[in-house]
Amino acid sequence: MKMATRLFGTNGIRGVVNDELTPEFVIKIAEAIGTYFKQGRILLGYDGRISNIMMANAVTSGLVSTGCDVFNAGLGPTPCIQYTVKNHKMDGGVMITASHNPPEYNGIKVLSSDGVEISRRQEIRIENIFFKDAAKRVDWQGVGNSTVLPNALDEYKEAIKKHVDVTAIEKNHYHAVVDAVNGVGGLVAPYLLRELGCQVTSINANIDGTFPNRPPEPRPENLQDLITTVIAVGADFGVAFDGDADRTIFVDDKGEVQWGDRTFALIEKAFLQNNPGETIVTPISSSQVVKEVAEEYGGQLVWTRVGSTIVSHTMKKLKAKLGGEENGGVFYGPHQPVRDGAMTIALMLEILARTGRSLSQLLLELPRYHLEKDKIECPNRKKAQVLKMLILSVKRLQPDTIDGVKLWFSDKSSILIRPSGTEPIYRFYAEAAEKERASMLVKEYKRKLQKMISENA
Repeated sequence: MKMATRLFGTNGIRGVVNDELTPEFVIKIAEAIGTYFKQGRILLGYDGRISNIMMANAVTSGLVSTGCDVFNAGLGPTPCIQYTVKNHKMDGGVMITASHNPPEYNGIKVLSSDGVEISRRQEIRIENIFFKDAAKRVDWQGVGNSTVLPNALDEYKEAIKKHVDVTAIEKNHYHAVVDAVNGVGGLVAPYLLRELGCQVTSINANIDGTFPNRPPEPRPENLQDLITTVIAVGADFGVAFDGDADRTIFVDDKGEVQWGDRTFALIEKAFLQNNPGETIVTPISSSQVVKEVAEEYGGQLVWTRVGSTIVSHTMKKLKAKLGGEENGGVFYGPHQPVRDGAMTIALMLEILARTGRSLSQLLLELPRYHLEKDKIECPNRKKAQVLKMLILSVKRLQPDTIDGVKLWFSDKSSILIRPSGTEPIYRFYAEAAEKERASMLVKEYKRKLQKMISENA
């Protein structure tokens, strides 16, 4: 793989298949993973990408060569595989997925025994084994076994249902449209919804690793077919998955796409009404609506750096029961402290059932902010120095520096400026009650940052 010192990115290892992720590389990294787990019991799962079998076979070969026993759960959403690791008391797990990346990509997520992705400290240990060629193969008698583990999807569905009021949901006979993006979300969500008494209309439901109908990232501009279907069939809501079904973006009954932190704020509100004083964990990139809901309903809000694994590990450390991201990730701790698309749908159904109101009506009760996003090129070698210059220039505004720089203003507008962890760019997220104010903030700070990048030789 074309990397010198680091393999793991924000969510595992990702790359273009047969370019960066060759069979030889995958076997070698699997040997490093197997060495780290010391002949443990490892669960394996994968999403619907074309390269999944090639990747699964290579990972299996590497793991069993180090004496690990592999239990193959097959196709499934990432949160299903994470739940199964914990439920079957495995020593760890490997999920083969590239989530929302284009179809030529694939990736490897390594899971701890509780199903949560491993920490950066654990990643470094695996990387050290890899780069030092320190993998420990066993002799021929110690080679591990590979067996199929059945029923993971059904066990996962049943676990979700234990956390919601099934009877209340069933009485309402909701109509939902599911856009599974030709991925593994179609293996769980439509069936779970029907078991909860819902009528289901599915689009893009057959698994096709080329993602022929829309890109796997559930962004508003990619969801026109879902919007059209929700309106055409008069559904109560629609939901769109990413490639591995750990994130959900909702379309309300009016056909409006709702970004993730607004629907998370609904879940947060309902949760805090029943659990006042609880801790809510969310990245600094999330909307102020999450902050306002926490303040109004007595929650203790904890901001983190951007990244789902950071949210998960913060929740574990604080024993928090709820976390969420602006990209549609919801982490429900009583089930598992990882983002889980199917669990998110079940929680939303319970809110609809208990309030007796539509999704659009509930969302109207939340404060409304306009979000403007942008980016600017910045060479990786300049990022750290530019960030120092930026922090110094806004010191009088008392910035949050959890991840980049976030500025809060008296009119409840804000802007986050942070260096990307995967690309040579800086990202801007501005939020305000008026669209013009958000746009102005982006333009102002984009201009300032461009000057700093130019001055930093």
